[in-house]
Amino acid sequence: MPLSADVIPPSWSWNIVADFQQMWSYPFMVNAFRAGAIVAVVAAVTGWFVVLRRQTFAAHTVSAVAFPGAAGAVLLGFGAAYGYFTLCVAAALVIAAVRGGGDGEESALTGTVQAFLLACGFLFIALYRGLLEGPQAILFGTFLGITTTQVTVLLCVGIAVLAVLALIGRPLLFASVDPRVAAARGVPVRALSVVFLVLLGAATAEASQITGTLLVFALMVMPAATARAVTARPAVSLALAVLFSLTAIWMGLIAAYYAPYPLGFFVTSFAFSGYVLTLGVRALHGSLSSRGVAA
Repeated sequence: MPLSADVIPPSWSWNIVADFQQMWSYPFMVNAFRAGAIVAVVAAVTGWFVVLRRQTFAAHTVSAVAFPGAAGAVLLGFGAAYGYFTLCVAAALVIAAVRGGGDGEESALTGTVQAFLLACGFLFIALYRGLLEGPQAILFGTFLGITTTQVTVLLCVGIAVLAVLALIGRPLLFASVDPRVAAARGVPVRALSVVFLVLLGAATAEASQITGTLLVFALMVMPAATARAVTARPAVSLALAVLFSLTAIWMGLIAAYYAPYPLGFFVTSFAFSGYVLTLGVRALHGSLSSRGVAA
């Protein structure tokens, strides 16, 4: 299997069935597809609310601090997953705590903390001299070495996140669309915001283990943004976001299997291509509609 650019990757043939059978003969690839499916669903559902609530900056901050969290955990002798979840959830709580201030104050504080923690992450990498392939895997993601235990952990976290989102989904949707009216009708807008940010932290920590900390933000936002560009109907756009996310991750896994390049690059490229294609189709449709009206 390809571990670096110097290793010759497997070759693709025109026998698709045989190619998939050969690829799935490796247990780590089976685990990668399972983990990818879990991450895709959780990231898409969470990201749909992120886009709806216009909290992309918060999502970017949470994803950025996953890097120092993972690096710090490795430095202390723990697994990177512990660092992902600890610092992502902690960052979400910090953002929730400062949301009472003005937008400028909130942005300045979160941006400052984000920059400081990123610097700490690179310091942790430098201090832990035994870390060789670690920085690339943490930053850009990898499908190598995913174990059944990790898949189980991702599944448990994913079920918990989706269960809570299902429980608070209707009031969260109301509070996201019109928070003032929701608050006037007794919806606990502030509490819902805090709970959602914690869920965002958990979902980000989960997705970072597949896409890497630098690119998880793209997976969290682009499929949801693409779906909302297709339709404004909540149920349909949410289903489309999950479909686009699954497609990006599974196509990314296939491409990364046959090419010695980071998984996160392929996942992000497919997700971005879908977004650009959707905008192009919308623009073309709008142009044709305008010409039809003019005629």
